Amino acid sequence: MTRATGVGSMPGTDATDYDLAVKVVLDELPDLPHVPELPGRGPHADLTGRTLALVSELGADLQPAGWRLTDAPGIDQRRARSLLAQDLDAVEEQSQGYTGTFKIQVAGPWTLAATVERPRGDRVLADHGARRELAEALAEGLRDHVADVRRRIPGADLLVQVDEPALPAVMAGRIPTASGFHRHRSVDPPRASPALEWVFAAVTESGGTPVAHCCAPDVPISLLTGAGAAGVSVDLDVLPTSSYDDLAVLLEQGRPVHLGVVPTTAPARPLSDGTVTERVLRLLDMLGLDPQSAASLVVTPGCGLAGADPEWARRALHLCRQVASALA
Repeated sequence: MTRATGVGSMPGTDATDYDLAVKVVLDELPDLPHVPELPGRGPHADLTGRTLALVSELGADLQPAGWRLTDAPGIDQRRARSLLAQDLDAVEEQSQGYTGTFKIQVAGPWTLAATVERPRGDRVLADHGARRELAEALAEGLRDHVADVRRRIPGADLLVQVDEPALPAVMAGRIPTASGFHRHRSVDPPRASPALEWVFAAVTESGGTPVAHCCAPDVPISLLTGAGAAGVSVDLDVLPTSSYDDLAVLLEQGRPVHLGVVPTTAPARPLSDGTVTERVLRLLDMLGLDPQSAASLVVTPGCGLAGADPEWARRALHLCRQVASALA
């Protein structure tokens, strides 16, 4: 059955906004809700900060240039952990009695390596040993995180979305060095795969289902699924037609394909669920599939909704639900 979910982020800047975001997600996405992220609260609550809150074996702290690994957890990492725990408390309270699939999100190893600095500066990406250590610590932290969420929502079948927005840039050698005058060396698929494998395996071994999200145009679908992702989450607006065959194969195999088809901010003209549904049907027709043979399809916004106003964020999720219902 076609379902709907969000990518992760929602608008808001405080605890009251977070409680509202949880309510909106549970109301609008009853078949596949997710733990919301509110990056508007600051770096402790964005994708990198929330993920570093899970990495118990490595210390981190905020510097002017962003997150940096340290010898011991700093006050900012402890704050990120406290904020995540408070958010999970809110989700646990509002999802009492829930049964079904529930999604959580975490940054992937290559996106972390491209955004977090080493203790002496520059990105973890520049150091083979450091990026391996970070990926292994992420995998271990994910095991604990999945167990914690399962304890809080005992009726949930967990879907773990591993966000890798920076992976294509890492592989293409487009990540700038600290000076900004050079680029880090590209990472080819054989070298990129092991870190992904460790993380996806940790999710699977913990009883979760890993899905890789990347809203870049050059998302390496075959690399992600070959490394152990059960499926992918992509943005149809930027996805090239050359990737359509990969989506068709996944759908034919009954593996999850999260398809971003609803705008992340309010469009200039009103958007109807019928218009979006027709767009998805045209894509399925191009793939040689019909809605019945694409039951593993999940309808989502194109990417996160942090930049949307609260009214559109709710409307976008409602549209996703309406489109999923029409396809089902």
